[in-house]
Amino acid sequence: MSAHHDHAAHGHHDDHHGHDHADHGSLKSYATGFVLAVLLTVIPFWLVMGKVFDKSSTTGFVLLALAAVQIVVHMIYFLHMNSKSEGGWTMLALLFTTMVVVIMMSGSLWVMYHLNHNMMPGMDHETVPESIRAVPVEKDMKKMPGMS
Repeated sequence: MSAHHDHAAHGHHDDHHGHDHADHGSLKSYATGFVLAVLLTVIPFWLVMGKVFDKSSTTGFVLLALAAVQIVVHMIYFLHMNSKSEGGWTMLALLFTTMVVVIMMSGSLWVMYHLNHNMMPGMDHETVPESIRAVPVEKDMKKMPGMS
């Protein structure tokens, strides 16, 4: 009876150490994560360099979405985060990371929009005065001393 009890305790010990902890990945999971990460890097590069979308705002939102997907890929395939490991602490880390990423992305977009709007007001063709828009270069060159 004691041998059976020791065997059961040993089996419980193996389950505790072997199956409760997070999976540390295999070559296949790392290769899958690497391929996904490369694709999620190449696709945005192609979108920007190929000018696939007419509006830059559409390109920006697609890039943000692909960046968020890439963050999830890194968390799953390289950081090995899932809902089962380490007593739920990874879920808390996921929520905190999501909150920080949303704050950073929305804050960055807000700052860049307002910088563009406030620092470059003359770039809109409708707001540029007529006197600046239609100045011939030759006329200005004759007004300069030493130029004729």
